[in-house]
This record gives sequence, C-alpha cells and structure tokens, in this order.
Amino acid sequence: MADSEKTRYSDSELQEFREIINAKLVEAKKDLDLLNSTMSLRDNNGTDDTSPTFKLIEDGSDVLSREETSQLAARQEKFIKHLNDALVRIENKTYGICRQTGKLISKERLRIVPHATLSIEAKNMQP
Repeated sequence: MADSEKTRYSDSELQEFREIINAKLVEAKKDLDLLNSTMSLRDNNGTDDTSPTFKLIEDGSDVLSREETSQLAARQEKFIKHLNDALVRIENKTYGICRQTGKLISKERLRIVPHATLSIEAKNMQP
C-alpha cells in the first residue's frame, strides 16, 4: 500500500521514529544541560577583584551573552517539549498525520523534523 493510501504509520515504522526522537532527545537534553551550566558559571565569573571600569565593561557584554544563552535554553526547552509531544502521538498512533490535511506526513520530512505536525503541503499553505 502506498504512503498516500495509508491512514497511519505501522507499528514498526512508529518504532523507527521513536528511536530517532529518543536519540534527538538525548542530544537536546545534553545541550540544555550545557546551556544551563554555562549560565550558572557566568554568575560567578571571578572579576570581583578587578578594576571597576573593566568590571563594568565586562558586565555589559556578559548581560548580552547571558540573554542569548537564556534564549537558546528556552528554545531548547521548547524543542524538547515538541519531541516529547511527538512521543505521545506515537503512543496514540496518531504520529505522522498532518493536523491540517489529515494525510500522512512524508517519512523524509519526519526523519529530518521528527516533531513535525504539518506536511510540507500544509506548511506551504500557511501565510
């Protein structure tokens, strides 16, 4: 049966996607831990004994860096949530079904973006 005729992915196909998502989750959690530890290390940067002028300049650049790191961490947390949501859809056997068209999202797209909920067709129709 061709993908376009199927209404859902088989259990073995879902297992393949589960493995892809779990591998991405491991990496995403490592990255998040690294970002969080970077932010906590910055709080104690050891410049207390340096000149006030230098400290002021360094603090200004540190704030920008901390904000960027915080934004990256927030994006990583959102990515992890999307991956976990995809695992729930696998358990419900609704994984890989476009939420707009009801058709199967291509395997190629899901292998690249395993948390996708829209097919390329539906994504391209968005404003």
